[in-house]
Amino acid sequence: MERPIGVFDSGVGGLTVCSQIRNYLPDEQIIYFGDTAHLPYGTKSKRQIVRFSSAAAKFLTNLGIKLLVVACNSSSAVALAALKQQVKLPIIGVIDSGAEEAVRATSNKHIGVIGTRATIESEAYQGRIARLDPEVSVVAKACPLFVPLVEEGRTSDEVMWLVAREYLEPIRDEGIDTLILGCTHYPLLKDIIARVMGKEVKLIDSAQAVAIQVKEILHRRKMFASPGRKRASKRGSSRGKAGMKFYVSDWPENFKELGKRFLGEEIRFVKEVRFDV
Repeated sequence: MERPIGVFDSGVGGLTVCSQIRNYLPDEQIIYFGDTAHLPYGTKSKRQIVRFSSAAAKFLTNLGIKLLVVACNSSSAVALAALKQQVKLPIIGVIDSGAEEAVRATSNKHIGVIGTRATIESEAYQGRIARLDPEVSVVAKACPLFVPLVEEGRTSDEVMWLVAREYLEPIRDEGIDTLILGCTHYPLLKDIIARVMGKEVKLIDSAQAVAIQVKEILHRRKMFASPGRKRASKRGSSRGKAGMKFYVSDWPENFKELGKRFLGEEIRFVKEVRFDV
């Protein structure tokens, strides 16, 4: 099926999900929407997150996608149920994928979760893990300074090291053996998080777990794109590297600058779109 996969996030963090999808599904076209006019979702009320998420989902479905990925943890935590009623397509949220991978990975049934305040306070990870395995205990911690520091490019300096220790050492000392990185910005902090947590703690990257789930759904529904399709890039279009299109609701130049760090390659073209929410 030659229709694209739709991915949305409140900003650039969901590009880590796109990167993983491309690793697993190099023939698939992806349309990405970053709701940069309303970021971050993690500090918004549930009502606002649902409203913004619904608008993003409608925008992408109107572009003819075949599957929707909710790459924002905050949106996955509080808006996924509403989106499943709104969108008549397969929908994948990062929380279910990350929770399932963590339950498979843990040996001592003691899991940690880090994320934004909205994600942690929703208890979405805790609830999903409890449904998967009631014997697993969960330690959750909001890490609100991680996102702005990542976006400032301070992923390995002394300030980030001190902040990471402040957030993570109490979780580590609880005896967890698995830690879910419950925000799409956090894969950029894998090295420093691994240093604080130690080799005994497995890190679960929800972006990778989502990509695996996307591949499984496309396989099950026979929705794969034809292999080796030629996708030309047109000067002045919103198409970046072959197979991806980028849209934002505000400040495309900033998205391009930050997005290179998250996607791992230059983003040449971004189209700004405005719609009522």
